[in-house]
Amino acid sequence: MGVADRPPVGAWGHTYREEWSPEALASITVERARQFGWDFVKFQPRASSFAEAFGSVYKPAGHRLKGPVLVTAAVPDLESWNKVELVNRKALDDQVESIGMVVRELGDGVPVIQTVFSPITVGGYLVGKSSARVRRELRQHPELVRPALDRIAEALVGFSRRSVEAGAAGIFYAISGYTSKDAMTESAYRETVLPYDVGVLNQLPAEAWFNAVHLCGSNLNFGLARDLPAQAVSWSIHNQGNPSLAEGRELSGKAVMGGLGQRASLLYGPPAEVESEARRAVAETGGRGLLLAPGCSVPTRANDLNLAAVMPAIAA
Repeated sequence: MGVADRPPVGAWGHTYREEWSPEALASITVERARQFGWDFVKFQPRASSFAEAFGSVYKPAGHRLKGPVLVTAAVPDLESWNKVELVNRKALDDQVESIGMVVRELGDGVPVIQTVFSPITVGGYLVGKSSARVRRELRQHPELVRPALDRIAEALVGFSRRSVEAGAAGIFYAISGYTSKDAMTESAYRETVLPYDVGVLNQLPAEAWFNAVHLCGSNLNFGLARDLPAQAVSWSIHNQGNPSLAEGRELSGKAVMGGLGQRASLLYGPPAEVESEARRAVAETGGRGLLLAPGCSVPTRANDLNLAAVMPAIAA
């Protein structure tokens, strides 16, 4: 097998109106993948679906630029951790159904990976999207929080396996707001949280050949990436205190996914800046071990002209 003549390219962002319907979400995902010529698709499910699965209630905002609105949190108080369990599997199964449609439509030439939130990320959503509260209660009351995270992890493993059975090439394992030095030290994360991550990733089926771990935030404890079993690591090089692509590749020993500014060039442009950024990423890495992508989800208000500028910049 030869070496690709350029790095694979992909980008993603929420489509808030469509994400409430498996069919509509699949349709717009396929439409945008073809519009921009992505080489791979990072599937973007409704983020709230992970909390809905464990009892939180959300409603649509009714606006294409606004995400789901929280109605009731599943864990309003400390004792509610005892009640956390998978009560709405349909919220997750809708995402499995939708990614299956995307895979069938795009065919074998475009791998599609399913987004899976980490257990502690889901926990943060269950309390109303509060990273600080989950960290505090995990530290002070592990006897209540840990069993809940165990049950969440078990459900996420099942969701990941069903997604791969539906045709996903792997998962995009998102750890949002917890791997930053601002949240906790690397040693604290390793002791209290990393076992959940490794536990989920180690239970992926053998057919999952394309798995990426996403470290979300600034001032990352990037050394964690080396111990997270996956083929690639995703993060924003534009956030303060984060390594460059070349540094991240060296530190992690993995392929790197990123290089494009989701809240800078891809959002505000102009397209010429997107092109320059893409070329810089390729030059820095030599185009090896690189998946050219945004550092995180692209805001819904981003101009399509900016997204369309990525591929021509490196395909010439």
